[in-house]
Amino acid sequence: MDWFATGDYTLAREILQRGIAAIFLIAFVSAHNQFPALLGDTGLLPVRRFTAVVPFRRAPSLFHWRYSDRMLRALTWAGSTLAATVVLGLAQLGPAWLPMLVFLLLFAGYLSIVNVGQTFYSFGWESLLVEAGFIVAFLGSNAVATPLPVLLFLRWLVFRLEFGAGLIKLRGGREWRDLTALFYHHETQPMPNPVSWFVHHLPRWFHRGEVLANHAVQLGLPLLLFAPQPVASIAAGLIVLSQLWLVVTGNFAWLNWITIVLAFAAVDDASFRWLGGLILPGLRAAPPGGSTVPGEQPLWFVVVVLAVVVLLLVLSYWPARNLFRRRQLMNASFNPFHLVNAYGAFGTVTKERFEVIVEGGASADPQDATAWRAYEFRGKPGDPARLPGQFAPYHLRLDWLMWFLALGSRDTAWFEAFLARLLQADPATLRLLAHDPFAGQPPRFVRARVFRYRFSTPAERRAEQVWWVRTEVGTLVPPVTLPPE
Repeated sequence: MDWFATGDYTLAREILQRGIAAIFLIAFVSAHNQFPALLGDTGLLPVRRFTAVVPFRRAPSLFHWRYSDRMLRALTWAGSTLAATVVLGLAQLGPAWLPMLVFLLLFAGYLSIVNVGQTFYSFGWESLLVEAGFIVAFLGSNAVATPLPVLLFLRWLVFRLEFGAGLIKLRGGREWRDLTALFYHHETQPMPNPVSWFVHHLPRWFHRGEVLANHAVQLGLPLLLFAPQPVASIAAGLIVLSQLWLVVTGNFAWLNWITIVLAFAAVDDASFRWLGGLILPGLRAAPPGGSTVPGEQPLWFVVVVLAVVVLLLVLSYWPARNLFRRRQLMNASFNPFHLVNAYGAFGTVTKERFEVIVEGGASADPQDATAWRAYEFRGKPGDPARLPGQFAPYHLRLDWLMWFLALGSRDTAWFEAFLARLLQADPATLRLLAHDPFAGQPPRFVRARVFRYRFSTPAERRAEQVWWVRTEVGTLVPPVTLPPE
């Protein structure tokens, strides 16, 4: 059975299972905290309206049967608990079917959330988590050796993720081809973090080097994931390092962290021992403790794994074809179960940053300029004096959609509902924000203005103590109020 199972990837399996489970844990906690306000019974885009017009076959979800906020919270608690059992290594102590069952339940539970999440769950890393959760379900437990076909398919997932993103950039904006993309990206990315200001002000030759390194990693290394060892491990290690740089310089929810976890599918135990030997020389000669020696695998396990891999290979036709299409799709699913998707991000980089600032007015006269106060969001820029925060791998969904809104997104139904909730001082909506200037009381009016933002220069930072400099460019929504009852 050496062709099917191996004892050389024991640590990789531990990282894959525990890492994906940890991201599921974060995703379910995020849903518990945000889903009811965004999509619940009184949310901005209620699930019940969605399921009334979209059939189950197009968006399979438990919530087609019934939705309530209580049911949603029960699902998130159950998902968090199941994910925690894998993070702690408990599920892996049982028979091979136990982690399989746990991950399939996580997959089904989170798929139920994603498929009714509408624009708030339309991000590529949602499909990525669903797909990864399904695949790692078939890695087995400590009772069996690690199945090689599953590891190879996980490498194919990383290949699609990285190579697809690289092709999107080459086919996208000219800034990726003339190496100027990162002159702007650190400033205009959806949600800068505390390091972004400092990296933005590094020399331009450094930013050109960033783009070159990005092209090398995304277009050159993915193929090497299928090379013999230690080449595959080296390629995976370089991908991990590139993702860690993205972690340090931005807030991209769990996209970078899940890519890091998945890359370990190409790292064998010998590479871990070599790395351990560099850190602690005494570990270099240590035996591969805990490795499972390939032997007789349960027949049912072999049959199930091979059947699943064949299914995934068949489903791979559509994303593989997409890689070679002139009009390559970015972050696309080809089936309602979000299995074997197309990935990619930032085919073009915006060169100017616009922000929508939402304000409430306390005066009966909307022309009274002194009565307007701004609502502050948790992650998106607002107050120029506030240092951008670090939130990833947690996903601030409302803040991300505010970025798309400022870019001119035509999907504004949620924003209109958001303004109405502010006028009602809806507690659930206000909890999504960092600061309510009216302390829970409803304003008389709300409005939305658009500003051009740029990072302050070092001189401006020293003189004015601001991280951003902004200039008003227009009004998105003039003062509005609730109609009289």
